[in-house]
Amino acid sequence: MVQSASMSKSKSLENIVSLAKRRGFIYQGSEIYGGLAGTWDYGPLGVQLKRNITNLWWKMFVEDREDMYGIDTTILMNPKVWEASGHTTTFNDPLIEDVKNKKRYRLDHLLEDNGIDDASTMSLEQMAAKVKELGLKSPDGNELGSAAQFNMMFKTHAGPIEDESSVVYLRPETAQGMFVNFKNVIDSFSPDLPFGIGQMGRNFRNEISPRDFIFRVRELEIMELEYFIDPANWEAEFEKWLKFNEKWFEAVGLPLAKVHKLEVPEADRAHYSKRTVDFEFDFPIGIKEIAGLAYRTDFDLSNHEKHSGKNLKYLPKDGSKPFVPHVIEPTYGIDRHVLAVLSQSYREDEVNGEKRVYLAIPAHLAPVKIAVSPLLKNKPELVAKAREVFTMLKKEFGAVMWDDNGNIGKRYRRQDEIGTPYCVVIDFDTLEDDTVTVRHRDTTEQTRVKIEDLSNQFNF
Repeated sequence: MVQSASMSKSKSLENIVSLAKRRGFIYQGSEIYGGLAGTWDYGPLGVQLKRNITNLWWKMFVEDREDMYGIDTTILMNPKVWEASGHTTTFNDPLIEDVKNKKRYRLDHLLEDNGIDDASTMSLEQMAAKVKELGLKSPDGNELGSAAQFNMMFKTHAGPIEDESSVVYLRPETAQGMFVNFKNVIDSFSPDLPFGIGQMGRNFRNEISPRDFIFRVRELEIMELEYFIDPANWEAEFEKWLKFNEKWFEAVGLPLAKVHKLEVPEADRAHYSKRTVDFEFDFPIGIKEIAGLAYRTDFDLSNHEKHSGKNLKYLPKDGSKPFVPHVIEPTYGIDRHVLAVLSQSYREDEVNGEKRVYLAIPAHLAPVKIAVSPLLKNKPELVAKAREVFTMLKKEFGAVMWDDNGNIGKRYRRQDEIGTPYCVVIDFDTLEDDTVTVRHRDTTEQTRVKIEDLSNQFNF
């Protein structure tokens, strides 16, 4: 018998981090050397969960549409790209330093930790004044120095000589790779407007104070589109993408009641944006951003046209005057989606009086779809039959796990914790009538199914 437990206790970030480490979803980066702040490694189950999310995104946003072109651009780009985009001068976070031990902190986070909830909307000068007004000290209890802006791009060198001529940056966003390839896509495919270019990939931001597990990191992955439009139609196109976002969140199992749309006021928008809507989710750490939708106007293409000297205008097929298209940008943090799915799926209940922890991950996203077990692993006839069933299901569904470790109850608990929707058990009745037990994760109900009908029992 299953009894629900209080969800308020079950969704702390500490519980999720513990499960993620214990069951092979996410590990601390470089852990055997003490780790490296802001870096996390995806384990066997975590990388599969992430891949299932990204595959679904690619299918919905690129493959299923006629107006999308996917690309994959380099992490290292000509540094002039970042001059044209404004990143070398505007990609900054507010920083403040402990004058005694020289530790640096992100100023808006420091204020938020001290009860100033609107710190992220303040200017650097306003935040510095608030620190002085409140007499804030560093987390170590020391005096704080002057506030400053800190550029978050990682700088390195390309080639054997390290001087100013060889400086390059690890990309802080995927967007610019799509803008600089706008002309290539136009020349190769002659698309009709509107159309989009999409990609997903790694980005690097030298966060002053990474925190909250995989929510704020120094190496992150983004799924992103640049959707090129006629500026006369931007409002209608923007509304279409707002609605499409709702379909996306539902597809990854995030209830719309927990996804909040925040209309970003002009004073808080990026310098290139005419309208921005942030999508926030009810994370265990609070209501935080998971995705965004921005109307970037023609800022990027116009600047790249100016700095590169290349013609980046779109030539309408009806013979009308060429123009620089405007852009709507939907963007999604992959790591934050993984955290959202894990936190939304985390459950605690009681089964026959014993506490059970399980992940109610949507079946189509679950890293393991089916676990196959012999009731007893010391009975060769059960093992042989279970291997037949395992091989059959593995060939059809791929993400199928063999599990014969411990008794059947322990196997069920282990599979529940990693979010496996179905467990298939081969027992002595199987040898008599060719039926197996199919056990359902969320309800713990068990049914007998003919082996020949097994494939029809699963809904992925």
